[in-house]
Amino acid sequence: MTSANNRGMQNSHPAGTPSGQGAGTPVEPVAETGAVMEDAPATGGRFPVGTFEPAPKQASFVRMLLAQTKIESLLFLRHGEQQLLSLIIPVGLLLGLALVPVVPLDDPVARAFPMVLAVAIMGAGFTGQAIAVAFDRRYGALKRIGAAGVPTSALIAGKIAAVLIVVAIQVLILTVVALLLGWSPPGLGLVIAVIFLILGVGCFTSLGLLLGGTLSSEMVLALANTIWFVLLGAVGYSTVASDLGPQVQTLLQLIPSVALAAGLEESFAGGVDWFAIVVLAVWAIVGAVAARKLFSFTIKGD
Repeated sequence: MTSANNRGMQNSHPAGTPSGQGAGTPVEPVAETGAVMEDAPATGGRFPVGTFEPAPKQASFVRMLLAQTKIESLLFLRHGEQQLLSLIIPVGLLLGLALVPVVPLDDPVARAFPMVLAVAIMGAGFTGQAIAVAFDRRYGALKRIGAAGVPTSALIAGKIAAVLIVVAIQVLILTVVALLLGWSPPGLGLVIAVIFLILGVGCFTSLGLLLGGTLSSEMVLALANTIWFVLLGAVGYSTVASDLGPQVQTLLQLIPSVALAAGLEESFAGGVDWFAIVVLAVWAIVGAVAARKLFSFTIKGD
């Protein structure tokens, strides 16, 4: 009976209370990880203090620019329609004008090569970027980029840098094709041609961003392709027409595609077309400033 009572009294202690203490006796709390924490270093445990502390600060402009350039370059190279406009059609034009005597030209390769370079650049910088930006806005991709803190200037600069990378690949391929067709590159003229290529990329990319960043995707799709055909027709006409007067040629050079082709042709001949440089620079500045002011990450109503 005594042992039974003792067992009952022992079982009556609250959980966590030692058997030698009563229910009213204060009990010192025991930490579950006390043994581990006693041996923990002064830095706060396994990881140094501040390892998982949030650092809510914006990335530098250079890092955002490099990341945006990488993404845009990969997306561009994976897009088949853009490769059609910026590479396949220019190569086809070069081969057709050089091998098929449809249009009488003194030196078909020398006359056609600057034109196809201009077509490749306006396809990559203008039409491709305008359509891509418009549909990115439509599906909310640019809104997420803007919400991540990427400024419009970094987005525009990243797209221009991506187009420069793509254009470098295009120029390399088109140059190899032209060399196989008998084109002989000049010496110092190549340096001047690179300047025109950079101006052309800045010009057409800023205009493409202006178009794609301000209108609806359906409107951009129609306008971008229509304007591309107009630019192609203008540069093609100025290339194959041999009886153009100086005034007509000057008026045609106000069109950026004609100015780019004329500047490249003059540079390959060893000269500098300063008027073409001014035209491309003005178009580039106007397009960049307007895109910076009017560019929208979303389409109205979304």
